Amino acid sequence: MDADTVTAIAAVVVALGSLWVSYTQARDSRRHGRQSVRPMLHMHRVKAYEGTEAGLRLTNAGLGPAIVTGSVVRLDGQVIGQWDYHTQQRVRELLPTSPKAHSLRPGAVVLAGQSTFLFSLDEFSDDQHGWFWDLVTRRLVIEVRYESLYGGENFTVKPPVF
Repeated sequence: MDADTVTAIAAVVVALGSLWVSYTQARDSRRHGRQSVRPMLHMHRVKAYEGTEAGLRLTNAGLGPAIVTGSVVRLDGQVIGQWDYHTQQRVRELLPTSPKAHSLRPGAVVLAGQSTFLFSLDEFSDDQHGWFWDLVTRRLVIEVRYESLYGGENFTVKPPVF
């Protein structure tokens, strides 16, 4: 092997190594870009103390907006629809008083840092509103499907099981 052959082989090896480094950096940059706008919805039950609002709260703890793609509502284990006005009315008909509700139709956006009650009762009292706490802890399950700006991830969130 003469010097020209060795130089050519070394140049090819360096070029292939450079191509590999460029590819992995571009892939990692895309992955980082997706993570930098990834939403992370968290659903939890809130009952702070007597006289405050209590219910089911949805919070976006991620860095980007969450785009709602759908929802499923179960009452006593039976699917009754998606979390929209009509389903809320069906749930409210079963209750002695009408809690506040916030709809999540497909296409709705939950901004980064946004927190909202999906279903809540003002001036909650353990003595008077035990039926409501039973509803949001054991009977009512709202599952929300969402994705980031990039789309296609099919994330889901629902309240933790008691």
